[in-house]
Amino acid sequence: MLISLFKYLESIDFPGAQMFNYIMFRSAMAVIVALLFSTIIGKKVIYMLQRQQIGEEIRDLGLEGQMQKKGTPTMGGIIIISSILLPTFLFAKLDNTYILLMIITTIWLGIIGFADDYIKVFQKDKEGLAGKFKIIGQISLGVIVAVTLYFSDEVSIREKIYDAKGRAKTEMGYNSETGKREIRQMTIELKSTKTTIPFIKNHEFDYKWLLWFLGESASKWAWLLYALISIFIITAVSNGANLTDGLDGLATGASAISGATLGVFAYLGGNIIYSGYLDIMYIPYSGELTVFMSAFIGASIGFLWYNSYPAQVFMGDTGSLTLGGILAVFAIIIRKEILIPLLCGIFLIENVSVIIQVAWFKYTKRKYGQGRRVFLMAPLHHHFQKKGFPEPKIVTRFWIVGIILAILTIATLKMR
Repeated sequence: MLISLFKYLESIDFPGAQMFNYIMFRSAMAVIVALLFSTIIGKKVIYMLQRQQIGEEIRDLGLEGQMQKKGTPTMGGIIIISSILLPTFLFAKLDNTYILLMIITTIWLGIIGFADDYIKVFQKDKEGLAGKFKIIGQISLGVIVAVTLYFSDEVSIREKIYDAKGRAKTEMGYNSETGKREIRQMTIELKSTKTTIPFIKNHEFDYKWLLWFLGESASKWAWLLYALISIFIITAVSNGANLTDGLDGLATGASAISGATLGVFAYLGGNIIYSGYLDIMYIPYSGELTVFMSAFIGASIGFLWYNSYPAQVFMGDTGSLTLGGILAVFAIIIRKEILIPLLCGIFLIENVSVIIQVAWFKYTKRKYGQGRRVFLMAPLHHHFQKKGFPEPKIVTRFWIVGIILAILTIATLKMR
């Protein structure tokens, strides 16, 4: 939105107007605005929620400090969503297909989460929105993302061109950010279902390889497999964030850490120089996503002002489903979705702990007549609560694990 204004200012040689051409400048502004906006409106939203008596219903699970949270305002995800969208509209290029996809994702999952919270709070239905409707919403989003990324003329990747001796060809190019001419590797733009995979030589994996049995038709049907994988990732990460949102600040902090890592990948993968130097996949125009992720990080940290222990507001499904979905779609866009199990390891282990607990309980009940448990309680963070660990210590240690996983994820850039 402001880009049009600054383009006009640049045309009349207004001092400093050229700053808006730089992604890093707009990203910095997005962080600041998101952070300030979320902290400013946070107090007002909390007051509004309290007036409407939109409080969390707490089941007594015998956890320390649990019942003190009863009545704490929920649906605070409104703060996060609005604090993401405002800076994005202000500082991002809204004609960018990737930015539009992220805006759709944010609003789409925000509506699903809001509907779930609304049913729980106002209709007093503890089950919330029926699971089938959540899944339908997540599947629909996955289809939209996959179809757009595969069929849109504005979405492509660039691959290096090699000579007869296997050496990458180079050319003299112009860097729009620095305003300088520089030597860079020659590339060819193409449509592809390739993604990034760590620990192998060229860091690339094509989904069509999984359809080898179709022969030459593999390329034709690869997008269907791509859509199924996108749906699975969006559903898994979105629900994983939802399960993680059980302690004050846990899901918010973990999301910010993962988001910062993906933001780094987006910036490097969207820059022809850095992607060439690091020998990673170059995705034209994806660098603009750095602005969106900066808003995401600022909104998450700003929300922590009120969500850190003891929480003054909970994000509810409005926030948790949205945060997880954003991370998933963002990773799919920048072709880093295979890194999600490592990067979002906190969400993964929370998901897995519930699956293990339920599966083992059902198996032992069927075999022995009485169900047994692997964990004292699932998801995993409640297991540590049952063991007597203070809530702030659990949250901080999960954050530390999240930071370690983020560092390992970035390290995969050079691990071959």
